[in-house]
Amino acid sequence: MLEVSKSGFGDYQCNNAMSLFPRIRESATNLGNPNAVGQAIADNLPPSRIVESTSVVGPGYVNIVLSSDWIAQRIQDMLIHGIESWSPILPVKRVVLDFSSPNIAKEMHVGHIRSTIIGDTLARIFEFANIEVLRRNHVGDWGTQFGMLIQFLFEKFPNGEEAANQAIGDLQSFYRDAKKKFDENPDFKGRAQQAVVRLQRGEDRYLAAWKSICQISRNEFDLVYKRLNVELEEKGESFYNPYIPRVLEELTGKGLITESKGARVIEGRKPPLIVVKRDGGFNYASTDLAALWYRLNVEMAEWIIYVTDVGQQQHFHSVFSAARMAGWLPDQKEEKYPKASHVGFGFVLGADGSRFRTRSSDGAVRLVDLLDEAKSQSLAQLIKRLTENGQIAKWTDEELDKTSEAIGYGAVKYADLKNNRLTDYKFSYEQMLSDKGNTAVYLQYAHARICSIIQKSNKDVEELKMTEFITLGHPDERSLGLHLIQFAEVVEQVCDDLSPHRLCDYLYTLSERFSQFYTNCQVVGSPEETSRLLCQATAIVMRQCFHLLGITPVHKL
Repeated sequence: MLEVSKSGFGDYQCNNAMSLFPRIRESATNLGNPNAVGQAIADNLPPSRIVESTSVVGPGYVNIVLSSDWIAQRIQDMLIHGIESWSPILPVKRVVLDFSSPNIAKEMHVGHIRSTIIGDTLARIFEFANIEVLRRNHVGDWGTQFGMLIQFLFEKFPNGEEAANQAIGDLQSFYRDAKKKFDENPDFKGRAQQAVVRLQRGEDRYLAAWKSICQISRNEFDLVYKRLNVELEEKGESFYNPYIPRVLEELTGKGLITESKGARVIEGRKPPLIVVKRDGGFNYASTDLAALWYRLNVEMAEWIIYVTDVGQQQHFHSVFSAARMAGWLPDQKEEKYPKASHVGFGFVLGADGSRFRTRSSDGAVRLVDLLDEAKSQSLAQLIKRLTENGQIAKWTDEELDKTSEAIGYGAVKYADLKNNRLTDYKFSYEQMLSDKGNTAVYLQYAHARICSIIQKSNKDVEELKMTEFITLGHPDERSLGLHLIQFAEVVEQVCDDLSPHRLCDYLYTLSERFSQFYTNCQVVGSPEETSRLLCQATAIVMRQCFHLLGITPVHKL
């Protein structure tokens, strides 16, 4: 096993000697301590053009220094063949990613942002690794709330279909009014429950109303997804409903489902997983088991990943446990495919540390409003900066609009993704739109600066990469080159542990390494033409990182 070394200890380090020594102490190897084991490892490494030198320190740590020529050649090859040549090779071919998943008839709010952004980034990273990703939007489009909404619609507009469509155009207020009546009027509640039954029977009038409500919601969702540049294919709860009976029948046949207090449950974890309620109705667990069965047997997914908040972790672990008991998934210890994973995440908090709410505290912030505000503040900052440095006349209104959108939306995404997903984080426009520190705005400026350097050099980079060779003679050139080639390793690690913040850490460090290189290694006006190839390679890798994070790069600022 190799690890990236701390500065001053080589580029990589092999730390196996200490763990190997107790296992060979009694053998006739004459290796009297871990350091001797480490030295034996170093002495027996086969010749390689990748490794320049090795040294052994402490209790057998083998420090490895990569060949600068090999690093330079890796970068040169990427410039010629494209960043795709650095795609990691993974053992799976098809992944189902279940993310975003808002509820029909409710607007998307700040609580949906993490699932949507994290899920999209993971999908982009898997796609970069040449894996087929089925992006699934498991929307809540079935259940008792639809009986409530349909009955409320019929009673408020018994004859006017046009008036009904206009009324449910504002789904938030329509849902709120229907819920109020459902909670306060027992007779209406009874009629709403009957409406659910008639919907589930497939009566035309009820299905038509259900489809109308769903479509209005989809139109609202699509406005958000378009702004975030997120693509999803909807397969909601209703899609899996027809598969539930056959899945429960299979589980019953395997002796996994038992009666408990009038309900039907799967034992194995505490508390038991309820799959059929006392009234005979299905629930989230039965739907999720049917979805898992479908994804394994029909869509033939090798890895199924669910991106939801940490509060749902126990539920999904119970579902995965039931799937393993049924023989759908291998034992966790085997580390075999197919497998299922829950990608949990913490909450978005306000400045006071509580759940992020609107100023009036009457509910969660609408996602559309949040994105509009980010773009608005970004535009104001951009105009102020350009006015102060006398550049505003060189910008068209369209450029200002597109740039502020890229910066504003990108800032929202990056502020989320740079955190370990399991932790909560405080939402702050001021912090996320700052041009200092680990922010998307800082990184956008760094990228735009590199583009400007390349442009001012008045050299054809496309011609340079075919006729010149990269050399890494200066320590800062080598430091930048080494970090560039570690891009593929970072992508592979994110695919393994499903933690996008690692890519953000890599990108921020890349911008710092470039800044150090540019400060100490003259590029424009120097004889070292090939240094410009390092500029180009950095710009390409930065743009790929932006793409994987779902951020639109800006080329001038």
